Amino acid sequence: MPVPGPGYSITVRVEAPASSTAAGDLTTAVGRVGGVLTAFDVVESHPDSIVVDISANALSENHAQDITQTLDSMPGVRVRKVSDRTFLIHLGGKIEVTPKVALRNRDDLSRAYTPGVARVCQAIAANPEDARRLTIKRNTVAVLTDGSAVLGLGNIGPAAALPVMEGKAALFKKFADVDAWPVCLDTQDTEEIIMIAKALAPVYAGINLEDIAAPRCFEIEKRLREQLDIPVFHDDQHGTAIVVVAALRNALRVVGKNIEDCKIVVSGVGAAGSAIIRLLLGKNPGDIVAADIDGIVHSERGNLDDNLTWIAEHTNKEQQAGTLHEALVGADVFIGVSAPNLFGAEQVATMKSDAVVFALANPDPEIDPLEAQKHAAVVATGRSDFPNQINNVLAFPGVFRGLLDAQAHHIDDSMLLAAADAIADVVDNGKLNASFIVPSVFDSAVAPAVAEAVKKAAKAGKTAAQA
Repeated sequence: MPVPGPGYSITVRVEAPASSTAAGDLTTAVGRVGGVLTAFDVVESHPDSIVVDISANALSENHAQDITQTLDSMPGVRVRKVSDRTFLIHLGGKIEVTPKVALRNRDDLSRAYTPGVARVCQAIAANPEDARRLTIKRNTVAVLTDGSAVLGLGNIGPAAALPVMEGKAALFKKFADVDAWPVCLDTQDTEEIIMIAKALAPVYAGINLEDIAAPRCFEIEKRLREQLDIPVFHDDQHGTAIVVVAALRNALRVVGKNIEDCKIVVSGVGAAGSAIIRLLLGKNPGDIVAADIDGIVHSERGNLDDNLTWIAEHTNKEQQAGTLHEALVGADVFIGVSAPNLFGAEQVATMKSDAVVFALANPDPEIDPLEAQKHAAVVATGRSDFPNQINNVLAFPGVFRGLLDAQAHHIDDSMLLAAADAIADVVDNGKLNASFIVPSVFDSAVAPAVAEAVKKAAKAGKTAAQA
């Protein structure tokens, strides 16, 4: 199922004999071992030899080595150097700080720094709300992690998490012009994380919690929301939930079903799964049945933590027990944020006709999408090499843009649902089909639409609170 992609992309510099077949021989060798050639550039040319850079996508680091060794073993060919193109774009980091004001002379310095800056400090001391107007606070978000649940890599710590947080900050800037900064904490103690976040908060207009393991992430987000006057948003929970709800709205439009009539099975009740369930409940589904490693969640199962207890109380109207496979029987929708290869086409066949399958475990989904397509009408994954990629980038930049523009002090489900509807609405009837239920992450209409929807919802909430 996996295909070579740019995540494992190499450029191999090779020296080869100058013959009429050299280029063909080299490219054929790459293809023979399953590499996907993306560029072939002649760097040097001599009477008896050429030096070329061959760029290719691979499946893994081992596959990249296979490509390199295959080239090096060809008669008369010598590999001079191999560059991993993913590592190259990370050299020195991916973000930087750039001054917004000119500092050309003493006058500029006197206003931007001492002595003039003291007057601005005094103004903020007298009226703390002026920090949003007179400092970076108005457009700055902390991307905060403890490195305990990074991508699919697990608990790799704060330093190893930094490349992900840098990437997140770059996406904030690219898609919504939000200035975000990585805050990677060398502690996984809940109380310390809360304390540090509270101490850092004066600099930021919002906090994006990232890659913090469940169930600790629930407690951290809950208490920071209670104690801070800025929005706190755990993207692994709510970003995923927003895009799933948006995609499901459009998938059900494709198959002509109403969510009020649908049985939805959710596999995985950690950070993402729990948030998806909570947000879906705002759409009044017919029923939701949740399952984890121990089977279907129901109130009589025993050994339920606070999160699972809440889920048991708000889902599974018929108190169904059993396995995930049993839950799928008669279901309209499957949403997986759990583990790879949990079921096959034969289980999809037990679902209702025109079933919707969102198999979102990464990099390997709960079911091979090609298998799911044998019986499901709409299939989505978290992967970029299949249609209908459920990607948080569709949500979080616009969500924070809207929160910042509204000068919001909190975030609630009405804003999350508004964001989901905005994403869904970008795919109008002229574009909607079974292979296109969410817009591209590069669709320039997405972030502004989400921002405007969140901004309106935030202002409506303020008005209601003041009434």
